[in-house]
Parts: sequence; C-alpha cells; structure tokens
Amino acid sequence: MTMQRSISGRKSPFLEQLATIAQEAGRLIMQARAAGFAVEYKEDRSPVTHADEAANHYIVGQLERLFPAIPTVSEEGAKLDAHGQRERFWLIDPLDGTKSFIRGEDDFTVNIGLIERRVPVAGVIYVPAQEVMYFGSDEAGAFRRGRDGQQQPIRVNAPRDNKRAVIMSKHHASPDLEAYIAPYEVTEKVQASSSLKFCYVAEGKADLYPRTGPTMEWDTAAGHAILLAAGGKMTMLDGSPFLYGKEGFLNPGFIAGV
Repeated sequence: MTMQRSISGRKSPFLEQLATIAQEAGRLIMQARAAGFAVEYKEDRSPVTHADEAANHYIVGQLERLFPAIPTVSEEGAKLDAHGQRERFWLIDPLDGTKSFIRGEDDFTVNIGLIERRVPVAGVIYVPAQEVMYFGSDEAGAFRRGRDGQQQPIRVNAPRDNKRAVIMSKHHASPDLEAYIAPYEVTEKVQASSSLKFCYVAEGKADLYPRTGPTMEWDTAAGHAILLAAGGKMTMLDGSPFLYGKEGFLNPGFIAGV
C-alpha cells in the first residue's frame, strides 16, 4: 500500500486525513461531555467513559476504512497479540487523560500514531477542549494548528549547555524523577497532563520530559512521532533506542527532549 505523504513540509494529505479523524473524534468527546456521562472502571481500575468508547469506535472504523491493510491497536479494546510484531500498525489512545476529562479539565487529548519497523513515523494529537491540533511525520515535519485555523511549523529548542526547562506530569511526580533531573540546571518546571507534554517539548515550551514510571505504547506513540518530526529525540532511561511492538505494549521509563 502506498500512502500519500508530502515532503514539502507545508501540506500532507496523509496527515490531513489523520487530523480530520482526530478532530471528529474530539467532537464526539465534547458532545459526550456536554450530555453528561457515567464513569466505569476496567479490570486495572483505570476509568473509562462513553466518550472514550465513542471516540475509539469512530477512529478505528475510519482507519480500517482508509487503510485496511494496517492493523490497529487501541487502549480501548486493544487485542494484545502479534500486532506489535508486524511491519506497520496504528497505536491509538482515543481519549488520553481520561481522569482530567472526568475532573472537567481541558488538557485531555486524542492520540493517533503510526509505527513502521518499530519506530513512530507519523502522529496526530488533538486537544478537543482547546481546539488545538499537533501533527507531524518523518517526511512532512511538525506543525501546530490553533483554534483560528492558522498552521505553524514547530521545532524543538536548540540545546542550551546544561540548562533545561523540564516538563512534568501533574499527577506522577516521584523521588526518582527528581533524582534524574538533579544534574541539570533546571530553569523552569512546567506541569501538564496527557500527551501534551510531548507537544510542549516539540514546540519549544520545554526542553526535557523525563518519565521514570511505566506507560503504554498508545500513550507515547503519537507524541514521540511529533517530537521526532520537530527535531527532538526519545530514548530509554539508559540512552538505548525507544522502540515499539514490545511485549504487552508496555513501556519502561524514557527521556524525551532536545
């Protein structure tokens, strides 16, 4: 299968397709929030709502229609089988930051990432409550589109010796994390939820996003792809490559940054 990707850095039909899917999923999420929703709990005690399920159903259906040869792996209803070992597959988190969504906050996201040969090559992150879209690919570059529809290329900051603005989770601070950033001259600590942390590094609002605890591959794939497209990097804590299709799609700690 051949995908349409632009290498001009300005318009990518492929990324526009993904952005349209993410935006519509975001509309369904906001519709569910306005209507009211019940909260249920999965086996691992993580919350799930009708908004998660509606967005997941829409995204999976659209990707299967447009790209039938590429399997999908999603947080909601993911089949943890051999998908991760295939040449190419989607990783989807239809509502990243469900806890923030439940609390009525505005920094939850829709995440769609494409993996090829264990590396993220394209990603879209949409912030429905803010109407902001981040997207990028290895061939088209990385972009931010605001509420006004204006699209701008984004790029990570240039390295500044040992100085780093560090972005951290609102809800997952730990002594291990503080120990990791201790050698740096931390100029600022920025807090954010969900995959927005990757976006803030990609657009230069922060320089370093360390995560010492576990995550799932669908939590990181889209943001990782956008960060790479913006000139950033992401590794395991020991500096080794951060790859996808791992057993159970479980991530160890990582460092994302410039």
